[in-house]
Amino acid sequence: MGKFTVSSASADDMRLIADWAADEGWHPGDGDENVFFATDPAGFLIGRLDEHPISSIAAIRYGTGHGFIGLYLTAPEYRGQGYGFQTWQAGMQRLAGRNIGLDGVVAQQDNYRRSGFRDAWTTTRYSGVLAGAKTAAGLEIVEAGEVPFGELAAYDRRFFPAERDAFLALWSAGPGRHGVAAIRDDRVAGFAVRRPAGDTDRVGPLFADDVGVAESLLAALSTDYEMPVLIDVPGSNPEAAKLVERLGLEPSFETARMYTGGTPEVDVSGIYGITSLELG
Repeated sequence: MGKFTVSSASADDMRLIADWAADEGWHPGDGDENVFFATDPAGFLIGRLDEHPISSIAAIRYGTGHGFIGLYLTAPEYRGQGYGFQTWQAGMQRLAGRNIGLDGVVAQQDNYRRSGFRDAWTTTRYSGVLAGAKTAAGLEIVEAGEVPFGELAAYDRRFFPAERDAFLALWSAGPGRHGVAAIRDDRVAGFAVRRPAGDTDRVGPLFADDVGVAESLLAALSTDYEMPVLIDVPGSNPEAAKLVERLGLEPSFETARMYTGGTPEVDVSGIYGITSLELG
């Protein structure tokens, strides 16, 4: 047995991890790894066997008390040999003392429960071509870049347990990304981002004061687009599933949002689409 080590990932490692995620059928967004890496560069860990990368995990610190696990992967030929679990332990150790969240695939959920995670909600990925979305009266839909960033960040904070300004700035304005905001009575009432992901597009986040705002954001993000989309819809908001089904999307697979320290106090009724299964 060779020497196995776990250490911080490099920028080149991040591209490899993105390829692994694509191979798993997770449809990472084009360039997501660059946004991820800038969010918490030391939070991406890579496992190497005799210097050859074979496993990964994201263990991202947000603020002083929140953490998120994602991109937990082991190359197929090395699974079942304990390397993945050693990588998992390193990631969990980095987030010790925090309330840790993750979005777990069905096959791993029992393992996560044994590690102290508890279910918060089921997230369903919906896919298809958006059709028929309408803009509600009394709203102005603007490009996200036109909104003062502090207002956008404050709105995001309603739906996420900690500040994530560096992530948000890159996520909403990177190459190929289209961020829009809904304005009502001179304040932000919704926010959404569409980004390319290979042979499909991804929409996330989709945050809104109500279902009419959410549909209006989707209307803005479906004009002049022919590519199908993927949206990760949380079961904590039943109106979200009804909306995307009415607009022509169909469920494809499920994950479970889980936390070690209980579900954070965020406005779950306004989450119509998860930002990212990898980073929360």
